[in-house]
Amino acid sequence: MSVFQTRPALRWLVPTGAALAVLGGGAAVGTFASAAEPNLPERSAAQLLVDLQTAHLDGLSGTVIKRADLGLPSLAGLGAQGSAELATLVSGTHTLRVWHAGPDQARVALLGTLGETDLIRNGRDVWIWDSQTNKAEHITLGESAAAGRPGHLPVTPQEAAEQALAAVDPTTRVSVGRSASIAGRDAYELVLEPRDATSLVGQVTIAIDAVEHVPLRFQVVPQGSSKPAFEVAFTQVDFTRPDPAQFAFNPPPGAVATEGVRPQGRPALPSGVERPTVVGSGWTSVLVAKVPQLGAAEDARTGDAGTDLLAGLLGGLPEASGEWGHGRLVSGKLFTALLTDDGRLLVGAVKPERLYEVAQSTR
Repeated sequence: MSVFQTRPALRWLVPTGAALAVLGGGAAVGTFASAAEPNLPERSAAQLLVDLQTAHLDGLSGTVIKRADLGLPSLAGLGAQGSAELATLVSGTHTLRVWHAGPDQARVALLGTLGETDLIRNGRDVWIWDSQTNKAEHITLGESAAAGRPGHLPVTPQEAAEQALAAVDPTTRVSVGRSASIAGRDAYELVLEPRDATSLVGQVTIAIDAVEHVPLRFQVVPQGSSKPAFEVAFTQVDFTRPDPAQFAFNPPPGAVATEGVRPQGRPALPSGVERPTVVGSGWTSVLVAKVPQLGAAEDARTGDAGTDLLAGLLGGLPEASGEWGHGRLVSGKLFTALLTDDGRLLVGAVKPERLYEVAQSTR
């Protein structure tokens, strides 16, 4: 199957004359751990993009390391009520084992110190198994849900690269970085750089296997830094198609198995919450959602533990104000979020000034 299935945003990237402006000699990015640079035949950025689009992958298995250091501030109000658990979702280092044999056969195992959590997809059957509690949940996908998992967080370099390349357009400078050795394999490095300085992203780098042409490592480097704030990379990879038995899950002895809710179309939103919209395009696009409950939560002290926790969290965030109104701001290395007093949530990989501009235009 093609690693990058048909996407209109990628079609014009095939080298057809002046359709792609490629700037050579892009700056390479420091990595967490790299071997000596292999000596590979020269390839242009346009050729690497074609390699990615035309690569075929029957299957693979391997070990993936996922690292994140998003620079999130300490959130007052959470205290001991789960802040450590919340922080692990957006920071730290995680090890995963992955198996892939097509769009409807995949397995991801998140390895922990006390056990592992597995997500297994085999056709329309999905299993989620926690080895520590020995609990398993089974979900049968509906026809629409079985088609894919749009909007999910990437757990392999392939998924991360596909999401990034789908957004490539004239706002992006594309170049070739240094060659690298990833998981014992030679790789080229493709570098994507936003042309708009409003973006918090400095570079996105994709290490591409020199033989199989699939991504082995994906990194996002913030502006003004040489160290990735997000990275997902293979430390071991095998391009042999996994045994079908890897995707056939049977609950182990003593496991508690439950039947989960079958996804049917788009989930319903809470009362008063509208579906988010996207303002702008490319690297400086901003997601805007109206969430009245959040706007009113800061002053709410109801005695309800969840509401009071949210109020304490919001009250501990820095204040912001302007012609657009008043609100609270969360700033990280790769994203900024603004919650306005009138219940709007704006999020983007942009500097605060861009959010203020959008907040004003969407009042």
